[in-house]
Amino acid sequence: MTTATSTAAEATTTATVTGTPEEIKPLPTWFFCFEGLMSAAYDLFKAYPQSLWVLGALGLANLVASLTVLRPRLRLAKRLWRGKGTRRIALTLVALRLGSHLLLGLAGLAVTGIAGHLGFAVVMAATTVFLLWFGQRTALRAIAADRA
Repeated sequence: MTTATSTAAEATTTATVTGTPEEIKPLPTWFFCFEGLMSAAYDLFKAYPQSLWVLGALGLANLVASLTVLRPRLRLAKRLWRGKGTRRIALTLVALRLGSHLLLGLAGLAVTGIAGHLGFAVVMAATTVFLLWFGQRTALRAIAADRA
């Protein structure tokens, strides 16, 4: 997604909160990329165990960014986590991770190599980014429809 497209998408999905002129700003796409990296962390660690320190540092950076840079958007994050859709996305990602590894293991095709784990990392990261972006978009549209 280009900057112009993301800016246009953010402008069209912004919704107002009841009774206040304050707006709910959507979470930026780069935040979803952080979350995608965290969902790929298991396979990145399995592929390269020495990446544990880098993944830990990025996880800490994710936490710091969530609590500082994204502070004005905390209301949206809380609303998203209360929604059924976000919980469904989280459970879907966990089921996808465990189910795919389990099924491949039962079929005798367990992922053990570096290339397999990197492939899984890419798929999990891309799936996470897309599902979180889509969940936010859907939630913001619902909020806007409720306010209209």
